[in-house]
Amino acid sequence: MKDPLRILHLEDSTDDADLIQAALAAQGLPARVQLAVSRDDFLNALNSEGFDLILSDSSVPGFSGQAALALTRQQCPGVPFIFVSGYDDSDDKQARDSGAEAAFVSKAALERLAPTIERALKASQRPAQQAASGAGERPVERLIGVIQELSLARDLETVMTIVRQAARELTGADGATFVLRDRHLCYYADEDAIAPLWKGSRFPMSACISGWVMRNRTPAVIEDIYKDPRIPVDAYRPTFVKSLAMVPIRTAAPIGAIGNYWARPYQATPEQLRLLQALANSTSIAMENVQLYSELEQRVRQRTEQLEAANRELEAFSYSVSHDLRAPLRHIDGFSQLLLVQSGALLDDNGLDCLERIRRASERMGHLIDDLLRLSRIARTEVRKEAVDLAELAREVASDLQNAMPGRQVDIRIEEDLPATGDLRLLRIVLENLLSNAWKYSAKNPHPRIIFGCTQQPRDLHVFYVQDNGAGFDMTHAERLFAPFQRLHPESEFPGIGIGLATVQRIIHKHGGRIWAEASPGQGATFFFTLGQT
Repeated sequence: MKDPLRILHLEDSTDDADLIQAALAAQGLPARVQLAVSRDDFLNALNSEGFDLILSDSSVPGFSGQAALALTRQQCPGVPFIFVSGYDDSDDKQARDSGAEAAFVSKAALERLAPTIERALKASQRPAQQAASGAGERPVERLIGVIQELSLARDLETVMTIVRQAARELTGADGATFVLRDRHLCYYADEDAIAPLWKGSRFPMSACISGWVMRNRTPAVIEDIYKDPRIPVDAYRPTFVKSLAMVPIRTAAPIGAIGNYWARPYQATPEQLRLLQALANSTSIAMENVQLYSELEQRVRQRTEQLEAANRELEAFSYSVSHDLRAPLRHIDGFSQLLLVQSGALLDDNGLDCLERIRRASERMGHLIDDLLRLSRIARTEVRKEAVDLAELAREVASDLQNAMPGRQVDIRIEEDLPATGDLRLLRIVLENLLSNAWKYSAKNPHPRIIFGCTQQPRDLHVFYVQDNGAGFDMTHAERLFAPFQRLHPESEFPGIGIGLATVQRIIHKHGGRIWAEASPGQGATFFFTLGQT
C-alpha cells in the first residue's frame, strides 16, 4: 500500500475540503490532509512540516492563491502546487504567467484531480533527475522536441513560454529568464523560477550580466555570483540566485539572452552550456519567424483593407452606372420614341433613319450597362455550391434559344447526366453565354450543330465543353477572347458587346476552375471549362 501523501490544503470551505478529500479517496490516492483556512494557518503549516503536495483555492479571505504560490516557491521550491478552484482556468493562466510551475483543477471536474496530482509529482522529480544525470540522451531528446515546438510558434509570447520552461528542464536549474535587447537596455521579459526574479524590469546593458553577454557575444558561466565583478550583487541579494549561466540569443548581433540560475553553488557543465546555446540559437530563428509571420499578417490585413476599399468603390461605381447613367439613357430612348409618335410624319426618310439610329444606339447602351453591372456583381458574388445537373440546365437554356427563334433549325446534342458541383445561378449564366455564342456564330452554316458534353481527365477532373460548327476564329488571337470589350469578329457580321466571355471566365475562376478554347476559321469553335476537383 502506498504511503499517504502529505497534503497542505488552503481552503476556507469545509464542504469543499470534504468533497476534495472524498475525491482523492475515490480515485485511490491515500492522503493525510492538513487544512489551512487562513494565511496564518498556511504559513504555520508550511514552516512546521514537510509536504508532498499543496492544494489551494483561488483565495481565502485576505490571502490569495497567488500569494500562497509565491510563498511556497520561496520556502519549498520542489513541492508541487495545484489550484483547486470554483472559477474557470484563469488561475492556471495566472500561475503560468507568474513564471511558476502550477496546475489547475476545477471543483466542478474533481475526476481530474488524481491524474493532475500524479503528473505534478512526476514533474517535480524531473529537474533533480536531470541534474543528477547530467546532459545525457534525455536532454538532447527534449531539445529536439523544443525545436519542433518553436518551429510552430507564431507569436513571441509562445516562444518565451516554450523557452523559459525548456531552459530549466535542460539543465535542472532552479530558474530561467528570457531577456530581450531594448536598444541600450536589457528587458527581462519572462521567467520561470522557484521565486520571483526581475520579470518586467529593464536595466542598462552595462549594469547586468545579460548585457555583458550580448555586448561580448559570448556565454557567461558564474559559479559564485558574489565573487564575480560583472555581477551587480545588490540586485541579486533579495533573490535565491547563487550561480548562473547566461548565453546570447544569436551570437552575431545578439537580440537577447537566456539565463539559468541555481539556488546553490553550481558550475554549469560544458555540455549543459552547449544545450543552452543550441536552445538560444533555435530561439533566434523562431523569433525571426514570428517577425516574418507578423509582417505577412500585416500585409494580409493591408491587402484586405485595400480590397474592401476597392469593393466599396466598385459598389459605388455600380450604383452610379445603374442610376446616373440609366436616367439620361431612358430620357434619350423615351423622348426619341415620343418624337417618333408625335412628329414622325414631319420627318423625311433621312430624319427617320437618324432617329432610328439614336434609338438603336440607346438600346445597345442599355445592354452594355446591363452586362457591365452583371460583370461587377459576379466579382462580388459569393459562390453557393450545390449538386447541379449541367445537362438539364443546358436543355433549359437551349429550349429558351429555340423559343426565341422558332424559325431556325439547329441540331443541339446534349449528353445525358452531367453532374457537377457549383452555384446553380452562376452556372446558368455560363451556359447561357456559351450556348448563345454557339447559336450566334453557327448561324451562317446551313446545317448548324451544337454539342454539349464532358470528357474525364486524370485525377477524376471533369472537362465540360461546348462545340459548334460555326465561324470559328484564328487561334493567334485567342488571348483576347476573355478580355472585356474584345471581339474577334466585326459587329456588323455578328452583333455583340464583348462582355459575355469575360463574365464566364470570372464565374469559372470563382469555382476554382479554368476555361480555354480551340478553333480555326470557318471550322467552328470548342470552349472547354472545368469547375475544380469533383
